[in-house]
Amino acid sequence: MLRNVILIIALAVAATTAAAQSAQPQPAQSVVMYATAWCPYCAQARAYFARAGIAYVEHDVEKSASANAEFKRLGGRGVPLIVVGREKLNGFSEQGFEHLLARAAR
Repeated sequence: MLRNVILIIALAVAATTAAAQSAQPQPAQSVVMYATAWCPYCAQARAYFARAGIAYVEHDVEKSASANAEFKRLGGRGVPLIVVGREKLNGFSEQGFEHLLARAAR
């Protein structure tokens, strides 16, 4: 009996989590973040992407010369630099990222 209750609760939590993640806006194009390991705004972006179920590619501009060169080519002034399609966001805020997605979708 207890095993059945635990299974029902686990299924309910999984369904709720899946529904919440599907309600998040998903980018039509890939998300790329130029970051560093120590940056608190980069950490906020990582946490937001994880919570929202947003797949992204991260390049550390301190550990990779090619990532640093691309960061500079894109006009990066600080980290994180988040790129979706041709749209860029310097820094991170949830609202800023959502605006970035809206601009990239046009």
